[in-house]
Amino acid sequence: MGCFPCGGESSIDRKQYKKRKNSNKDNRFRRDEHHHHHHNIQSPPDFSKVTPHRFVKEEPKVLSPSSSKIPEKETKASSPKPNSDTETDGFKAKKFALVDLVTATENFKDEHFLGEGGFGKVYKGSLQDSGEVVAIKQLDRNGCQGIREFVVEVLTLSNAEHPNLVKLIGYCAEGDQRLLVYEYMPLGSLEDHLHGPRTSRRLLDWNTRMKIAAGAADGLEYLHNKMTPPVIYRDLKCSNILLGEGYHPKLSDFGLAKVGPSGDQTHVSTRVMGTYGYCAPDYAMTGQLTFKSDIYSFGVVLLEIITGRRAIDSRRTGSEQNLVEWAKPLFKDRKKFHQMADPALQGMYPVRGLYQALAIAAMCIQEQPSMRPLVADIVTALNYLASQTYDPKIHAVQNPRRSRSSDNLKRDEEEKNCSGVGSESAKSDGQI
Repeated sequence: MGCFPCGGESSIDRKQYKKRKNSNKDNRFRRDEHHHHHHNIQSPPDFSKVTPHRFVKEEPKVLSPSSSKIPEKETKASSPKPNSDTETDGFKAKKFALVDLVTATENFKDEHFLGEGGFGKVYKGSLQDSGEVVAIKQLDRNGCQGIREFVVEVLTLSNAEHPNLVKLIGYCAEGDQRLLVYEYMPLGSLEDHLHGPRTSRRLLDWNTRMKIAAGAADGLEYLHNKMTPPVIYRDLKCSNILLGEGYHPKLSDFGLAKVGPSGDQTHVSTRVMGTYGYCAPDYAMTGQLTFKSDIYSFGVVLLEIITGRRAIDSRRTGSEQNLVEWAKPLFKDRKKFHQMADPALQGMYPVRGLYQALAIAAMCIQEQPSMRPLVADIVTALNYLASQTYDPKIHAVQNPRRSRSSDNLKRDEEEKNCSGVGSESAKSDGQI
C-alpha cells in the first residue's frame, strides 16, 4: 500500500465535526495536551462512550513504473538533473559511490529484490569492503516520492539514534541516481507476518505481538518527545515496521516526516499525504498535522496486531472492508471483545490483556484529536502488557469458535493461505 495525497471532501460534515468537537470538550482524555505524567493501564476503560471516527474517501493509487535497474548506458533524464552536491550538503551519513552499490547488489539482480514501496525498489546487498549485509533502497524517479523525500529521510535518520528506529548506514547521490543504505532486517515487515502467505511466515503469538507494539510505540515516542526538533512520522503502518532478530521492531521509511509544531503552534499546515486506512480523519479534512495524527495511525496498527485484519481489505464486504468501521460496533459491547481477537491465535491470549490492548487502540482512534492519549502514556501501557507473559500451558485458553461461524473461520483461513492475490502489493515494502 503506497502513499497518496488523501485530500478532497471527507465523509465527515465540517459543521457536524465542529459541533461534535465543541460538545466533547468536557469529555477530554484524562489530561491536558501538554501534561506528560505516565500512567499504567491496569484495567480497560468504559467503552460504552467510545465514538470511533468516519473515514475520508480513498484517492486513486499511484502506480509504480516497471523497472529501476541501472541501465547499461546512461540516458538523458526527462526532468532537469538535480544538483547532488548542493542537495547533500550537511548530510552526516556515509556517502557511497554508485559503483559500490551496483557491486553490492550484482547490478540489482532480481534474486536480491526484497520489496517495493512509494520510494522505489529495495534490494539485499553485501558491501564489498566490510562484507556487511544491507538493504539498499533505490529511488524511483517516476514514483510518488522524490528528491525531497530522499533528503528528508537522510536528514531525519542522520540525526536519530534509537533501538526502535532503523539504522541508516549511508546514501548515494550521483547524477540522477538516489539510493539509501540501511541495516538489513532479516524478518521483513510486520505486514508480512500479519497478512502474508501462511506458508512463508511463522504465526505471531500474543507475547510477540505485544512486544512489537510496545517497541513501535517506543520508536514513535522518540520521534515525538526526544528528537530535536520533534518529528511527526506521518506514515506509520505495518509495512513500515521492520523486524530484526527476536522480532525486535524498528520504524522505517521517513520520507513523509515533518518537523512538528513548536512554541504556541498547535499544528503544522501541510498538503495531506499518507496511506488510506491509516490517515487521521481530522488531518485528512483540514490539512492540520499534529502529533495526534500519528497516534491515530498507531491505533490502526495496534488494531491490526490484535485482530489480524488489514486496515483496508477489498476482499471483504460492506463495513468489514474498513478495519475501524468494523470495530466500531464491537467496541460498544465488552461481551463482543473476544470477536476481535485474531482467529489465528486459536484462543491463546489473556482475556484481561486483550481488553487492555483494545482499550489502548480505541483511545488512539478517537475522532477528536484531543481525546487521543499522549505517546508516553501508550508506551507505559504497552510496556506493562508486554511484561505480562502469557503461557497457554499455565493460563486459560479461550474458545476461538464461540463467536465465529465455521464459514467465517474457513474464509479467514483461505485468505491467510492465499498467495497475495488481492493484497496491496504482491511483495510489501518490508525492507524499507
